[in-house]
Amino acid sequence: MILTVTLNTALDLTYRIPSLRPHASHRVTEVTERPGGKGLNVARVLAALGHEVTATGFTGGATGRAVQDQLAYTPGVVDALIPTEGSTRRTIAVVDTTTGDTTQLNEPGPAITPAEWSAFQEAYEDLLRSASAVALCGSLPPGVPVGAYAQLVRTARASAVPVLLDTSGEPLRRAVAARPDIIKPNSDELAELTGSHDPLQATRDARRRGAHTVVASLGTEGLLAENTEGRWRATPPHRVRGNPTGAGDAAVAGLLSGLVDGLHWPGRLARAAALSAAAVLAPVAGEFDRRTYEELLDQVTVTRDASAA
Repeated sequence: MILTVTLNTALDLTYRIPSLRPHASHRVTEVTERPGGKGLNVARVLAALGHEVTATGFTGGATGRAVQDQLAYTPGVVDALIPTEGSTRRTIAVVDTTTGDTTQLNEPGPAITPAEWSAFQEAYEDLLRSASAVALCGSLPPGVPVGAYAQLVRTARASAVPVLLDTSGEPLRRAVAARPDIIKPNSDELAELTGSHDPLQATRDARRRGAHTVVASLGTEGLLAENTEGRWRATPPHRVRGNPTGAGDAAVAGLLSGLVDGLHWPGRLARAAALSAAAVLAPVAGEFDRRTYEELLDQVTVTRDASAA
């Protein structure tokens, strides 16, 4: 079982409009609604790949009930979300169908009480007993300590469960010092963590701060990964145009899927890059175009630079 943690779950709303214009009224042509938050997106991609997944985090209020109702119809995902008095947030993606550009609006999330945080930690420790890997994903809701991910990384490592971390800002900076097995920042998050805008230098700096493996999302340029074995670049054969909102979450799912399937790093990175590109063609985050994924899987170029070891 793969465990995904989404402390700041969401109900994802996607609006599709012909053209987004500032200071204007818009007629929405299509609305989709899905369980959201980065970890739930990862869980849905993993389940579509055939993995058993348990999703935990917080949920509350009418929005939280909507998330759980929809999650119940997601084959392969077990709902282990912890109730909270506050209401789960909404995230709104506005897709301009003419340009393919997406504008994202993210609410902050409910305030988590100390008792709710303690209940989550107890449940998390229990779930780790059955986990083959764990993903810690997304932002922290109000009330959760800024060092929460560092604590959850240490708990996973104490249970000998490989842990992948996908967050940003101060929570990432603190959690890296707890030595997660993998971090998966995008280029902006990596630059914020290290102060370097050179991806090669930044991945090296992030490893010095404690991450065993750094896998950086570089947008259309694919993935850059580095650990003690070396450095790799994974590049799709061509640019895929569409909605990039869930591309990073699909990459996380690919990395976790490759880990539990025992793939070597080139295979993991090819799977992650192909899934990331295929997710751009899906209408909402947490999904991917399977035909595109299968076509790209053998076309992703993975090159290795052993001098980085």
